[in-house]
Amino acid sequence: MANQGSEVLRELIRILVRDLGVLEKNDASCCEVSLAQCHAIVEIGRKGKISLVDLASMLGLDKSTMSRTINNLVESNLVIRDVDMENRRYVIIQLTEKGSSVFRNIEESMDEYYKCIFNSIPENKRSQVIESLQLLKEAVESNNC
Repeated sequence: MANQGSEVLRELIRILVRDLGVLEKNDASCCEVSLAQCHAIVEIGRKGKISLVDLASMLGLDKSTMSRTINNLVESNLVIRDVDMENRRYVIIQLTEKGSSVFRNIEESMDEYYKCIFNSIPENKRSQVIESLQLLKEAVESNNC
């Protein structure tokens, strides 16, 4: 039974990731940024300022990959990169005015989309869905398999 449950879990997550990934690609492309750049913009926008090392860690990327993504965002005038005055080994990244505008557009479109999804769930099941997703997130984060 446990094996069957894990197979269903895998299939459901696969479909969700696929469907949400397609959505993100479509929405990210409307802002004229790649999906990786979109994720970086969102995390920078939510933090205000963040180091390159912390951003790479947050997104599960190595420093060189993150650095290339940030270089492209700098060239597009979406982020600025500064040396941290307290620790000159760290690079601090923040959004430009143009980057902040892209961030707000991404956040607004995602908020509307997920509000629509959430409202499509029967009202008496919404808290159950949130609780289940929280449990799943925690299980993934503490994965020691």
